[in-house]
Amino acid sequence: MQTSNLTKYLINFKIALIVAIFSLLLTNSFVLVSHGLETNQLFFGVNMKGYYTSMPQSRIIGSIMPPNYFDDSFKLISEAGMNHVRFVFYWESYVKDPTNFMLELQSVAQAADKHNISVIYDNHQFHTSSWFNPQRGTGFPSFLFQNNPSYPAGNGGGPKYEPAKLWWTDWWNRAVKDANGTDGWTLQAEFLEKIINTLESHKSTLGYEILSEPQVHNADQWEKIGQYNTFIVNELRKFTDKVLAYSMNIPVDLKSPINLIPENLAKMKPQNSTNVVFKVSIYGLPTGSYQQQRLTTFLQASNMTGVPLYIGEWNNVLREKNINEEGATVFEINPFESDINQQEANQFVKTFKDLGIWGLAYWKWDYVLQQTPNFNLISISDNGDIVTNKYFKQLKIALDSNYGSQPSQESQ
Repeated sequence: MQTSNLTKYLINFKIALIVAIFSLLLTNSFVLVSHGLETNQLFFGVNMKGYYTSMPQSRIIGSIMPPNYFDDSFKLISEAGMNHVRFVFYWESYVKDPTNFMLELQSVAQAADKHNISVIYDNHQFHTSSWFNPQRGTGFPSFLFQNNPSYPAGNGGGPKYEPAKLWWTDWWNRAVKDANGTDGWTLQAEFLEKIINTLESHKSTLGYEILSEPQVHNADQWEKIGQYNTFIVNELRKFTDKVLAYSMNIPVDLKSPINLIPENLAKMKPQNSTNVVFKVSIYGLPTGSYQQQRLTTFLQASNMTGVPLYIGEWNNVLREKNINEEGATVFEINPFESDINQQEANQFVKTFKDLGIWGLAYWKWDYVLQQTPNFNLISISDNGDIVTNKYFKQLKIALDSNYGSQPSQESQ
């Protein structure tokens, strides 16, 4: 056997072995795809963001969204055989400009209706809020911070910063309040009710994600997150029967003192888990030892709860130790070393399919130029046209070879 063929054989054998191990851990993984859900259709596609729905309170996004962006994007995604978009929005963006925020959401839903794309609307946060991280953060609105001297502006919203640790601890204790004394959980439920009222009637609306990647700083917070998810789900069920997603936590270090084990992840499940999925992110080949352990942990938690896994973000990255703009030592993505090729894209999708994943969305489809090249499936030409790149072609091939074409909502 030639060396190249032997290498290929060993890679394929390793993938098959990993899948077999996962299958033993989850003997009913294929049952989980439809457990408690209104449909057992498979959903696969991309993550996407807008302009007004992603505008931080502390800064202005410099890149202007091209004309007809949503219609053109959904058309290209649909023509490529994909049926799903996870659309990212931020609470603080609504507070900054509620009128244009809602008009943009309506444009997204109308384009998705037209091109038969099923959309999960994701209440996203990155570094908590632009209140804590004016340079990079977006998420919670400033009125949840500005009345408390314990949450100083500009002091870092990532998991390693003390003000962020305090704020998230208060959040899980339901102690974060606005100037009127109304707690943050209630305020967020009221905000998400507005989102639902805008989107619920659209055939393309698949569901809503409660909060992407919340921070956990102590092992006693797992049950509190379950109480939070239970509260939000119960409130939203007054207005929607569509899919609701709750998210994995950050940080995701398996050796961290927060005790990141399947039993604790299972505590995050809302009491009412009908038509609910568990969103996780995978940013590394599932054949690698660390990502393999993480995925196994997520799958075991899914098996314990009976809640299907939704790979809401996936890509391949290389991280290295750096000093960030706030002076802290962090492991950040190396944009020059991170990449994904066709074989790796195939490995991701085949592993997800073999494990019976409910849905998956590639990170991402974005009109803003990204520092990490494989973090964008498109570019915008000088005349404003959307141009797909080699990563989009890789994704299409990987999905086609594993899933083929899926029926659209119109045929359901």
